[in-house]
Amino acid sequence: MVEGKLHGFWASPFSHGVIWALKLKEINYEYVEEDLPNKSELLLKYNPVYKKKPVLVHDGKPIAESLVILEYIEETWPQNPLLPQDVYERAIARFWIKFGEEMGPTVVSLFQTTGEEREKARKQLVQKLKILEEHALGDKKFSGGEAINLVDIEFGVLAHWVEGMEEVMGLQL
Repeated sequence: MVEGKLHGFWASPFSHGVIWALKLKEINYEYVEEDLPNKSELLLKYNPVYKKKPVLVHDGKPIAESLVILEYIEETWPQNPLLPQDVYERAIARFWIKFGEEMGPTVVSLFQTTGEEREKARKQLVQKLKILEEHALGDKKFSGGEAINLVDIEFGVLAHWVEGMEEVMGLQL
């Protein structure tokens, strides 16, 4: 039984994060590929404020914005939890998710700048990745220990694209 419909885009790391969460939760869903230059009427209807993907439609109700969707998935389907049960650990996970979200403008600037500005953005990104590695992950397999959680999904979507970014832009991250 299909439990939801996800409107996404194949190259979107945000869509991939939602896909990963749905798969980890073992949720059956229908995927609708959106054409970015020609957004569907449904996408515009479901996300009239930002007019972008991903959008998850569950029980006929749309949920927009990837982090909001991820929290909705976590609260709606309790199996295979993606956030720690401990309140303190859950707060720490949310801290690192916010840290990852705030890295977005730095990543975007890698695509939108050249020369010295791009090098500055690259250095900022490398520094943030070092902070993440030293303080969030430590010696654990995943940020949640032995199980993937929302922090891993937040940063996994970035890792998914690093090799391509390095090759296309000639950067070394």
